[in-house]
Amino acid sequence: MTKVFIDGKEGTTGLQIWERLSDRDDLELLILPDELRKDAAARRQALNSCDIAFFCLPDGAAKEAAAMIENPAVRVIDASTAHRTAPGWTYGFPELSADIHRSIEEAPRVANPGCHASGFIALVRPLIDAGLLDKSVALSCFSITGYSGGGKKMIAGYEDSGRLSLLDAPRQYGLAQTHKHLPEMQTLCGLTTAPIFCPIVADYYCGMEVTVPVHREMLQGSAKDVRAVYQNLYTGPVVQYLSEADEAGFLSAGKYADWDGMEISVHGNEDRVVLCARYDNLGKGASGAAVQSFNIMTGQPQTKGLRLGK
Repeated sequence: MTKVFIDGKEGTTGLQIWERLSDRDDLELLILPDELRKDAAARRQALNSCDIAFFCLPDGAAKEAAAMIENPAVRVIDASTAHRTAPGWTYGFPELSADIHRSIEEAPRVANPGCHASGFIALVRPLIDAGLLDKSVALSCFSITGYSGGGKKMIAGYEDSGRLSLLDAPRQYGLAQTHKHLPEMQTLCGLTTAPIFCPIVADYYCGMEVTVPVHREMLQGSAKDVRAVYQNLYTGPVVQYLSEADEAGFLSAGKYADWDGMEISVHGNEDRVVLCARYDNLGKGASGAAVQSFNIMTGQPQTKGLRLGK
């Protein structure tokens, strides 16, 4: 039986992972009492006593936790930003290629993808790999997410009855183009230039929509070729290409709330192509992806415990 320790179980991502794992009979969850959950000695012992550790921590604390592990048999899934482009860490998006899927199976260290980055990479990397986009292409991306992506402090702010009226409308952020997901977006796609990235947070709990617009002259092919790449690659069970994805001309960012899959779709025309990924920022954008990697690492069906009922 696999022993699991979630370091940072009390945060949004940690709680979601806990919910997906807590009723399983193929693992044992190691739990620290509340008074010891921030105790360094207790954390060190738990980290070295488990088979797989989840890091649901700020970047600095995740690096600290990694340094605490002395037992070479302990494997890690890090949900923070700390190790997503670090040497020796496997990126936890198995649908990108058979090689990545195989790497996750044996990886001692897996970096869980960022929520916004998941959609961008799912859309762009396959087109780079297929030669339809050049690595030197200058892309832009906008992404809208529910406020749960901001963690407990942002959730509390949005759900406060006396909140600021500014929270009633969508808010763009990352204005300085230094968003923490940009390094993995660029590195995992092999881009020579980071995309212009415009994330937006809105007044709904969860759900995410990532869009990458592409002019025809950027493509080494047609919109039909783009669709063919996605159709061949994303056949499920977690990531799926959908040919008619809109809702009467609209795309709701909240359609896949409380779901652990991802929908890929292509819109626009032959001159201006719109690439879109929709999923839950707490699902395939965070905890669902982490549990999927855990399943692959432990030889279980990759969908075990995932919310894929839609």
